[in-house]
Amino acid sequence: MKIVFKTSTVTIEGTLNNSQTAKNIHEKLPIAAKASRWGDEIYFEIPVKCPPEDATMDVEVGDIAYWPEGACLCIFFGRTPASTNDKPRPASEVNIVGKVSGDLSVLKSVRPGEKIKVE
Repeated sequence: MKIVFKTSTVTIEGTLNNSQTAKNIHEKLPIAAKASRWGDEIYFEIPVKCPPEDATMDVEVGDIAYWPEGACLCIFFGRTPASTNDKPRPASEVNIVGKVSGDLSVLKSVRPGEKIKVE
C-alpha cells in the first residue's frame, strides 16, 4: 500500500506493510494534521486507535510507525532524544507500519505546527 506525506515544501513517499495497524491507517486516508518534532522524528495525531501489534523499541531510519500511547503516526529519519547511538529510538513502543523512501534529509525542514497531509 503506497502512502504519500506532503507539507507545503516536502513530499515523500512510502509503503505501508500488511499489518492490521497499517490497514486501519490506510482506511482513514487522507489525513491532515499538524506536525510535531522530537529530534529527527516527525509525529502527529491521527484518527486511528490501535492496540500494540508486535510493538517494539527497535526502529530504523526510514521507518513509519504508529505510537499506540498517543494515537500518532511517526516518521523516523535520524536520532531522537532517547537515542543511545546513531539509530532513532521512540519514546515508548511503536507498531512498525511501513517505510519511507528517497532523500530523508528533506524531512529536517518540516517545522513543528506545520500542516502535514497523508494520502
